[in-house]
Amino acid sequence: MALIGYARCSTAAQDLAAQREGLATLGVAPDDVYVDHGLTGTNRNRPGLDQALAACRTGDTLTVTKLDRLARSLPDARDIADELSRRGVALSLGGSVYDPSDPVGRLMFNVLGMVAEFEADLVRARTREGMAIAKAKGRLRGKAPKLNAAQRKQLLRLADEGEHTQAELGEIFGVSRGTVQRELKRVRPA
Repeated sequence: MALIGYARCSTAAQDLAAQREGLATLGVAPDDVYVDHGLTGTNRNRPGLDQALAACRTGDTLTVTKLDRLARSLPDARDIADELSRRGVALSLGGSVYDPSDPVGRLMFNVLGMVAEFEADLVRARTREGMAIAKAKGRLRGKAPKLNAAQRKQLLRLADEGEHTQAELGEIFGVSRGTVQRELKRVRPA
């Protein structure tokens, strides 16, 4: 019976140290911790989670510090818990082992899953609200252009001369061929 740990953080700027420490406190060996760094819990396609699930054998326990580290939606959390249960793998949430046969355990699991989903929905709503405010104030303009006005003018002149391919123009200006194509399309729409 092994303890397999899983840790996840949504952005590259976040640190997994607290989760790793929490998993160590729960008895998970550092070599048995699988991580996803910079991946959201709403996306089920996570390499670290896949590796953690693959490492679990019958009688093992998958350990996470909190349910929202495992999944940010109730259906995903249930699917993962059901898969583990079918395989004879226990699920430990911060040291409490989830028992799918216990009605109170199922209730608590569902409540925790709904709270995790609610938190994710709040984050999305705040992000949309903040972006709308920034857009209204003119602060949200999109990605900065790769070429400045003088470079665009030079690019168009060289393209009109026809002596260089788009790939060569990209090399001259230090941009991709796709950027050259987009710049030319802006001036000469099809």
